Amino acid sequence: MTVGLVVVSHSARIAEGVVELAAQMAPSVTIAAAGGTDDGGIGTSFDRIQAALAEAESGDGVVVLCDLGSAVLTAETALELAEAPERIRIADAPIVEGAVAAAVAAESGDGLDAVVAAAEARQAEAAPPQAGDEPAGEAQRLELVLENEHGLHARPAAELVRTASGFDAAVTVEGVDAKSMLRVLALGLDRGSRVVFEATGPDARDALAAIEALARNRFGE
Repeated sequence: MTVGLVVVSHSARIAEGVVELAAQMAPSVTIAAAGGTDDGGIGTSFDRIQAALAEAESGDGVVVLCDLGSAVLTAETALELAEAPERIRIADAPIVEGAVAAAVAAESGDGLDAVVAAAEARQAEAAPPQAGDEPAGEAQRLELVLENEHGLHARPAAELVRTASGFDAAVTVEGVDAKSMLRVLALGLDRGSRVVFEATGPDARDALAAIEALARNRFGE
């Protein structure tokens, strides 16, 4: 099971589009759309949000992404009336970027708090976390050239984040947290870019070896 996601928008098409995009990064995560009114108009629907929450809940919790303030208010009402409101969190995050980042975190097996943090990109204001309780030791370094036609766009970036998240190591790419989808995308790395990865912690060497193998495979593309 994984943390589920609900995308709430005033437009059914926007909600469905965000779900389609995020699902490309997280095929095993349940992501439900709750867009538009009950009659297909522009607005939000309590009933649609309530149904989406039930669809996305697997027992590990649900993170909700909203487009505008009134969508948040409707989502909060649905949350208050939910059977287990403590397992539902409304992220203070942009709906597209937040949904993609949250989906990648959920796909990696992160818990509810970590998925919310990924959506809100709280880690962007802090240094990358150290792995475990052991001394970090000397940083391991990997330098490579991106061969992907479009560089580290959303899908290969998601593969990188998933790979880095699978190791007990603090991993950076060009100095930013390689386990943060939003920070990786913000680098805007294009084809031909020379990229430096560094890792510290018990699995540092293994993490960089996995990333090197991933790059040889063009990040799954």
